[in-house]
Amino acid sequence: MIRQSLCGSGWKLREYQENTFYDVETPCSVLPVLLENRVIEDPFFRENEKKALPYLEKDYEFIKNFSLGGEILSEDEVEMVFSGLDTVAEIFLNGKRIGRLKNMHRTFRVSVKDKLRMGANELKILFHSPLKYISEMEKTPGKEIHYTAAGSIEGSSYLRKPHSSFGWDFGPKLPDIGIFRDICIEAYSKVKISEVFIFQEHMDGKVKLYVDPILEYTDVIPVELVVSVSGEPDVTVMTRMSGAGAHVTKKGENELTVDINSPQYWWPNGMGPQPLYNVKITVKKADKIYDEKKFRIGLRTLSVSREKDENGEEFCFVINGIKMFAFGANYIPEDAIYKRIDKKRTDTILKSARDANFNCIRVWGGGYYPSDEFYDFCDEYGLIVWQDLMFACNVYDLTSSFEKSIVAEVRDNVKRLRHHACLGLWCGNNEIESAWDHWEGFAKEAPALKADYIKMFEYILPRTVRAEDELTFYWPSSPSSGGCFDGPDDENRGDQHYWEVWHGDKAFSEYTKHKFRFLSEFGFQSFPCLKTVKSYTEAADRNIYSPVMEAHQKCDKGNGKMMYYISENFRYPKDFEQLLYVSQIMQALAIKTGVEHMRRNRGVCMGTLFWQLNDNWPGSSWSAMDYFGRWKMLMYMARRFYAPVSASLCIEGNRLTPWVVNDGMDDMVVRLKTALVSCDGKELLHFAEDIRSTAGLAAKGITRDLSRQLNGRDPRDVYVLAEFEYPDGYIQRESAVIVPYKELNLPDTKPEISVEETEESFDITLSADVFVPFVWLDLREADARFSDNAFDLHKGRPVIIRVEKSSISGMEIANAEAFTEQLQVFSLRDSFV
Repeated sequence: MIRQSLCGSGWKLREYQENTFYDVETPCSVLPVLLENRVIEDPFFRENEKKALPYLEKDYEFIKNFSLGGEILSEDEVEMVFSGLDTVAEIFLNGKRIGRLKNMHRTFRVSVKDKLRMGANELKILFHSPLKYISEMEKTPGKEIHYTAAGSIEGSSYLRKPHSSFGWDFGPKLPDIGIFRDICIEAYSKVKISEVFIFQEHMDGKVKLYVDPILEYTDVIPVELVVSVSGEPDVTVMTRMSGAGAHVTKKGENELTVDINSPQYWWPNGMGPQPLYNVKITVKKADKIYDEKKFRIGLRTLSVSREKDENGEEFCFVINGIKMFAFGANYIPEDAIYKRIDKKRTDTILKSARDANFNCIRVWGGGYYPSDEFYDFCDEYGLIVWQDLMFACNVYDLTSSFEKSIVAEVRDNVKRLRHHACLGLWCGNNEIESAWDHWEGFAKEAPALKADYIKMFEYILPRTVRAEDELTFYWPSSPSSGGCFDGPDDENRGDQHYWEVWHGDKAFSEYTKHKFRFLSEFGFQSFPCLKTVKSYTEAADRNIYSPVMEAHQKCDKGNGKMMYYISENFRYPKDFEQLLYVSQIMQALAIKTGVEHMRRNRGVCMGTLFWQLNDNWPGSSWSAMDYFGRWKMLMYMARRFYAPVSASLCIEGNRLTPWVVNDGMDDMVVRLKTALVSCDGKELLHFAEDIRSTAGLAAKGITRDLSRQLNGRDPRDVYVLAEFEYPDGYIQRESAVIVPYKELNLPDTKPEISVEETEESFDITLSADVFVPFVWLDLREADARFSDNAFDLHKGRPVIIRVEKSSISGMEIANAEAFTEQLQVFSLRDSFV
């Protein structure tokens, strides 16, 4: 097999039939090229999104001149492979049209040997405007679709392009155009490996690996198949096909078996290591290698349990025979301009998830199927992937051409991803079953379109998935109880999305009224930090109700919702930067409340995936890390509330109950000291207890009635401090208040701060003689990862925070003095007058 990429330098881009050409490197798209050449202003700055959109109503042409020698052209078969064209494209090779595409999620292959020339060749890709396409489709006779997803452009469901590129309630309307992934030429003679199925059989502490290559012949010849697996002897067989001419072997025809007698098992993050085995399949004859394919796999069993129990029907991942609680968040496209998405950025996001103790990521269905590198990182970091197919919050007309397109799309991506250790389940779509069941907007649609839903997600696509991956669990929708519109939002079965906190304006305590089986979507918004806000505003814009700030808030009335929740819980912030800070406290507390309650009900609930992990542009959203990768308060708090063993406090009225939830692998005894403390730092009384924590269970401590402990004291003057000491000596401190934070009488005192420099870090020591809640550290111009953040300070308990020098970016910081000048310290009492 010979493979030659056509991407990289040497491409030209122009608006169709115009004379101005731009030199470009592919993969790339139109918007960054126009930005680089100053045709448009930054679409992320101020309200420039609106100015950029008309440029996407035009058609564009990408042109590549390339040369070929005899080595490729002498092969029996030559194909051109397009791994992602965005989206409505006509492809011309040496003046002849070789394909028409309108599905960005597909890999398109076309035989081109008879169209290529020795020497100079020309490839042209004419991209038609996606906006014009969906506008024309709306006028086409057929089943009329009325529904438009929140924040999106009308008609986006007609085109197999990421729905969120047309706008969503978290990001801009920028349906860019261009070459999304690699374009290459593949040439071979005699035989190639078309695809490979890999199966595992686990028995008695050993693993039998079945490797089943599908061979594609141009001419049938006997060949040698060799399978190499890390640390194991090669397995070789000879295969001979009967007959002559082109042929494709059948599944099971050339299956090879590798026995692994001392397997190293793959585990999710927090449960064990993630060893990966290299598998190489080679097809050869004597010393002639015709083709080879390489995979990395993890040895594990992974399924989804739907056992019936006294609470209904559980929904949980089972890894290597152990039922696990899924900790994680929902992943959206990493940028609205896909050219900017690269391996480093993907790694930063997923490494952050690992560092925050995630063990699961949901790839949301309104974006794209991520790159191979995304799943490689998830394999390495122990992140189980809940993989939506790319359908979300939309109505689809199942024409014969649409069916053919989506079947090919799903087949392409299942083949590409099925071998990954991280792959946990396939899910048909995001929220469409629930929408057809009871959303007001869907009630206006034709019954035939509802029937199309059942055909797509409960017949056609699950059948397609199973044909290519019979081992991985398929789930029809999220949320769902199993399909057929049978109570898709039932709390006692399947997975749930819960939005009464935020969209329904309910208090955080509303989470504690529910015991969901698997909470796969719930969220709360915040503003990003001032550094990020400055990237898209001018000074005059920095009011949350300014046109620019509202242009970067895509959720209807979102800024007003944040102010409502702040008014319910906190005092009015004294300035713009403090408002940003308090919004992040609100977000973190909301999600913390939900997660801790669900974890306390472990066994009923077996997963929480909050909305959302990342951003696709800078603005107000539900993200835990902003567009630039800066951790918000939520991400730091998630690292604590998603720790495998984590403690929490539950206050109901004046009744206080401590909990320890153990999702680790070992039993332990946790020593607890709980104190009632005045806000000015005096410990009024305390009590101690031991909590026996069993692996896989939530342990409840002693419930105490604080009304008696208060003994006439004003609850606005006190708080509860709990110190959970683990067997390794680590102390987790949790605070709880009896009244809303806005009612607390917090002393107007700033913490004491000192900074020391070591060879590898800056170490910050913070202390206070009073209660200082929600201490937040940041750097004015630079960025850094703090060893902890968003914490409370208590009298007599100094906190040391480390900043590794290797984590600092954005500017050089020469010494402790320069670091101290950069350091910002926020606290709740300092946020208001």
